[in-house]
Amino acid sequence: MINNYIFIFILLLLFIVIAIDLIPQFYTWQSRIHIGRIKDSGIWSNKVLNKSMQWLKNTPTITLTDNKRLISIDILRGNYKRNAIQYWQKAALILGLTECFKNTKNQQCQKEVNAFLKSTFKNGDWKVQPTEIDSVILAYSVLNIDWMDHEDYKHAYERAYQLILDLVGYDGTVAYRKHTTDYRFVDTIGFICPFLVLYGVKFHEPKAIDLAIKQISTFNEYGMLDNYFIPCHTYHIKTKLPVGLFGWGRGLGWYAFGLIDAWDILPEDNPNKNVLEKSVVSFAKMALKHQNINGGWSWIVNDKSSRIDSSTTATLAWFFTKAASIETISSDCISAKEKALEYLKSVTRRDGAIDFSQGDTKAIGIHSNEFDILPFTQGFCLRTII
Repeated sequence: MINNYIFIFILLLLFIVIAIDLIPQFYTWQSRIHIGRIKDSGIWSNKVLNKSMQWLKNTPTITLTDNKRLISIDILRGNYKRNAIQYWQKAALILGLTECFKNTKNQQCQKEVNAFLKSTFKNGDWKVQPTEIDSVILAYSVLNIDWMDHEDYKHAYERAYQLILDLVGYDGTVAYRKHTTDYRFVDTIGFICPFLVLYGVKFHEPKAIDLAIKQISTFNEYGMLDNYFIPCHTYHIKTKLPVGLFGWGRGLGWYAFGLIDAWDILPEDNPNKNVLEKSVVSFAKMALKHQNINGGWSWIVNDKSSRIDSSTTATLAWFFTKAASIETISSDCISAKEKALEYLKSVTRRDGAIDFSQGDTKAIGIHSNEFDILPFTQGFCLRTII
């Protein structure tokens, strides 16, 4: 009798393990049926918006691992997910919904963002104190909201600023992690620079602005492929040598977002405005050369035979939306943005979720082979189309 119970228990456990593996794969498969068939731009933008609001309330978990078998083991070992990845998913959704409210006065956008604020902050501070620099982009997305009194959230912003200051190295620039203090990742351009500039402007902290400018200008000096303005994944601050892949797509996206938002926020009378604008023009000319015929950018942008990445395409679409205000490159930027949006439309599932974004990078030189949904992509697409 006892042996029968043990046998049934083993069968049940095996069923659960198999179900954990197969259910997500089945869901992805069926979600891609009739992908890209939403042709009407108005219907498409509404579906993207509705999915963005749904995901802000219940954000899909972006996994640490590409593994699709025996996922339960990764879950038990703590290798399945990490809160730091979720910060930039939620941040992009808030940026998109904020832009939507700004341009359309859609009250539901405001309602969903306010509900998020209530669930995340209390008495102007974080309910759960963040410890990773990835959270700074979330602080930026909140600081970017234009219908609230930011003095009420100043404690939260100050904590985000302190997270950055705690990672400033002897070279005066900001590391990504405490265990990688000798490297400067392109990711940090997006994670911290828009926040630093906006925080500096709103709270009259010129040192914050100066730190953002230094982070960008120093990366331009050591992290770019000579004469091509293609960013590398990272560079070593002692050797001054680039490390990792040149032309990693989402690396371009991180740089593009950080640069364009920092430039856009910076007041016209700031002497660094023109410095950043030159970088915007240089980056735009480089990125234009690497756009595929179908409007997307590959996950290795300088290798058009590599798979197209929707997260790269969405962030660059936003970049070109803002860069179009520069007269010398305006028409090319508008054209690039429109082609990018057509590509994103072509990979949108029937429920409005944009597909085929590259998964989370594991380490220097170890990039994901998974291409699936990513709320980060959804938010930047919404930010662009509304």
